[in-house]
This record gives sequence, structure tokens and C-alpha cells, in this order.
Amino acid sequence: MRKYLVEFIGTFFLVLTICMTVIGGAGSFAPIAIGSILMVMIFAGGHISGAHYNPAVTLAVFLRGKCAASDVAPYMIAQLVGGALAAVVAGILLVSMGKEPAAATKLAVVPSLLAEILGTFALCYVVLNTATAKGTEGNSFYGLAIGFTVLACAYALGPVSGGAFNPAVALGISVGEIKAWSDIWIYLVGNFAGGALAAVVFKFVNGDD
Repeated sequence: MRKYLVEFIGTFFLVLTICMTVIGGAGSFAPIAIGSILMVMIFAGGHISGAHYNPAVTLAVFLRGKCAASDVAPYMIAQLVGGALAAVVAGILLVSMGKEPAAATKLAVVPSLLAEILGTFALCYVVLNTATAKGTEGNSFYGLAIGFTVLACAYALGPVSGGAFNPAVALGISVGEIKAWSDIWIYLVGNFAGGALAAVVFKFVNGDD
């Protein structure tokens, strides 16, 4: 149960930060805050739950063989609930600030799908290699590496798709009206595909690790 609570807390603060900075007016500084909160939450919870905070990461870690099958659904549920609740809380806080989301524009399907696959692949590939590989076991930099991956991909790919790279974030930004509900499938397909691809590539590159 402690693992699931940690997953809820980490995902909650990740999505809360996304909603508050994107709608709150942080502008081009938003990815810095987002990458930073992910980094510190990974350092805070990694020793308890592995600090996935992302159903696509949970899928990748499961396919890689480092997450028990019995934990997959509870992890994903905790993450999705954390993301949705964070968006609701952010909405309350933003109203008090006089901030409202701009009208969500429709995503271009092919570029957005490609951006989400690439960003999620990069994120999961870094997670697997820094937090689960024998060669990097016991390192102290994995949280920084993962947080900076999200930061870099948010700057590089965010203008194309919004830069979720995470189904729990996709749910949160849909609840928070940052992105249209009709586009959530793009995130879900792209994120889970990117996570699964990262696991396949990791297992090929790392052999019997």
C-alpha cells in the first residue's frame, strides 16, 4: 500500500505543477518547473516504489522484468487518480488567481502521435538505463537524468503535442481543460507505444541484464 501512496503523491505533484505553470503563466519556464518537480519526487519516492509516476513507465519497467505483474494495475490506478485529482485541485487554485485555461486547440494527429512516441520512448529508455540496469545500480543521478529528459523533451516536442509523455498527465491536462478530451487517445496510444518500444530496445541493447 505504501508503494501505491508514493505513486499517487508523486504523480499528483507532477500534474499539479504542470497545470499551475502552464495555465498560471510560467510560459517558457514551465518545463524547468516540471522537470524539477519530477526530479525531486523521484529522489523522494524512488527507494519505496521505484518512482514511476507514469503508467507508460510502469509498462516499460514491467516488460523489462523489474515490476511485478500484481503491481501494474494498482500503480496505474494510483497514478491516474493522482493526475486527475491534481487537475481538480489546480482548477480551484487557478480560479482564485483569476486564471483560466485557453480554449484547447485540436492536435495534428500524425505529428502529435510521433512526438508523444518519441518523448515517451526517451523518458522510458532513460528510466530503464539509469534506474533498473545493473551497470548503473546504486547511482545517485537517476532522478536528475529522468527529470532533465522530461525538461528537454518538453522544450523539443511540447510545441507539437503539448508534451505529456505520460497517460496520467494526459488525463490531468484533459480534466484541466488544457487539451481537448477528443485528443486523449493520441496521448494514450503514443505513450504506451513509446514505453513498450523502450523496453524492447533496452532488452536488445542490454542483453540478459
